[in-house]
Amino acid sequence: QVQLVESGGGLVQAGGSLRLSCAASGRTFSTYTMGWFRQAPGKERDVVATISWSGGSTYYADSVKGRFTISRDNAKNTVYLQMNSLKPEDTAVYYCAAARGGTAVVAATRNNINYWGKGTLVTVSS
Repeated sequence: QVQLVESGGGLVQAGGSLRLSCAASGRTFSTYTMGWFRQAPGKERDVVATISWSGGSTYYADSVKGRFTISRDNAKNTVYLQMNSLKPEDTAVYYCAAARGGTAVVAATRNNINYWGKGTLVTVSS
């Protein structure tokens, strides 16, 4: 069992930056592919970025490429999402996600996620 707790959300102006963190419980964190998804009001939950267990492989949604960076620290059981050049359309609840094994691309599919955090709200004002 893995429990995921997100932090770092908040209100930011367009063009600003935020860093989200996700702390995971359990001694097997380093074996999980991790990711961030987001869900805006009235929309489906979509992938933002994922990262393989080693950190050597990542996947990004086209809408965030070049602006967001996912990383992980297996010694701290934590995964991060650095968000720069934020836009109003980035406003959403951001969820941390964990998938047993698999590649970063595999974890980009919502159905392959085994564990979810409760989410943290990011609001970008124009």
